[in-house]
Amino acid sequence: MSVRIKLIQWTLLGLPFLSAAQPKQFITSARSGDTVRQSKSEHDHSETLAHPAESTLDASGGLAVNTIPLFGERPKTAEQISEEIHFLNDCDRNFASRTEASEFFANRGWDYIDKQQLDTAAHRFNLAWLLNDKNADAYWGLGVVCYQKNQLPEAIRLMKKGVAVDENNTVLMTDLATLEIKHYQEKPNEEMLTDAEANLQRAIGVNPNALSYQKLSVVYYLKANYQKAWDYFHQASSLDFSAIDISYLNELLAKQPDPKGKFK
Repeated sequence: MSVRIKLIQWTLLGLPFLSAAQPKQFITSARSGDTVRQSKSEHDHSETLAHPAESTLDASGGLAVNTIPLFGERPKTAEQISEEIHFLNDCDRNFASRTEASEFFANRGWDYIDKQQLDTAAHRFNLAWLLNDKNADAYWGLGVVCYQKNQLPEAIRLMKKGVAVDENNTVLMTDLATLEIKHYQEKPNEEMLTDAEANLQRAIGVNPNALSYQKLSVVYYLKANYQKAWDYFHQASSLDFSAIDISYLNELLAKQPDPKGKFK
């Protein structure tokens, strides 16, 4: 069962009258296809497996290690190693494979993001990563958690790891590019904007889609190249008119009238 992310439509332009209405959690979890919700017995089962390591603290006795993305990417204590071995052995007994177990815990992570229980979500994504470090959802979910905790650079770093293990995941690429655009708006850096454009071009190369084209339009809006911004906006509207961000359209119109005269 796959998990995908969708973006709430917003302009990314950061203009005062728009930014006030922009939700903090602009990335929300959404499943594609017919997803069967987790039963109570499945939930209890996952909590039983995840519980042993829940309270482990870092060396300073501060933040729980399990809530830090990828367990902090630091040397592990003997206690942590023992807990991980116990957890992996339990999963080996209860799942057909570690890949399946990893998907299971990633799905639980998305559930906790939906509930805004971010630390618990981070722990579940960490467990998914421990079971299978090629599971893009683990990095993706941790990136969403970091974004919602206002840790934008870390969110970008983690999503890049996700793209590295799933090079055909066009929605993840577009999410990553969206965060890079936001980072550029907050702290202008041409390299960040260039990387956002590259990710969007890759996404379109794999699967042409309205959302990626619209984000490319935003990239060129920020470059003040309004002709190309319109070109990409038209491609987005031709693929899926319902996906068009009207607020962004108005901002683009304010900079330059539609060369094709379609939008006024």
